[in-house]
Amino acid sequence: MAAAADLEDVPSVDLMSELLRRMKCATKPDKRLILIGPPGSGKGTQSPIIKDEYCLCHLATGDMLRAAVAAKTPLGIKAKEAMEKGALVSDDLVVGIIDDALKKPSCQKGFILDGFPRTVVQAQKLDEMLDKRGVKVDKVLNFAIDDAILEERITGRWIHPSSGRTYHSKFAPPKVPGVDDVSGEPLVQRKDDTAVVLKSRLEAFHKQTEPVIDYYSKKGVVANLPAEKPPPEVTTEVKKVLTS
Repeated sequence: MAAAADLEDVPSVDLMSELLRRMKCATKPDKRLILIGPPGSGKGTQSPIIKDEYCLCHLATGDMLRAAVAAKTPLGIKAKEAMEKGALVSDDLVVGIIDDALKKPSCQKGFILDGFPRTVVQAQKLDEMLDKRGVKVDKVLNFAIDDAILEERITGRWIHPSSGRTYHSKFAPPKVPGVDDVSGEPLVQRKDDTAVVLKSRLEAFHKQTEPVIDYYSKKGVVANLPAEKPPPEVTTEVKKVLTS
């Protein structure tokens, strides 16, 4: 908890805007969402929009694990022990860290889970934990997109390393192929953005997540989004799904 002394140093305008945000959020319905989609499917674009629109907290399990380890929470200490042994952090530990996070005021209206659950066992453990809280997953947003479209999206990405400027050979090409518009320096591709790496990542993704999508489909909470569409159209679809 922030001490009163800490709040004294927060500018009034920031306090007021946070208060207004919380008042606006109080009228929003609770939402507990899971986002599933392969790399490049647009989850990262839609997630902050959904978070702000519905006043949810964004739970990225990798970041949460690192934060718990850094904060030396009881679960973080256990997670650190597992990591130091080179073992995988157990599903129960991850679900415990999510459970802890849900106590925060920012998670009061619900959450967006991204990158978890990855297996049916994890989904079951998550459901058990939520059940104890008297809540459940409201929607699983499945960013469905054809692998060939993804390949075109991802393998066309080029980056200017020193500035971070990004290009796409088809959708946003540089004036001269392979050269940064501003500096004239060469562009590079991230190692993960090659067709070979992408193919193995997609195979792993499908193998791992299809059973999870089936699990939630049986519960009637999966919404398939047309992730190949431009981001504003996907946002419109998301809003339709979440207001239905």
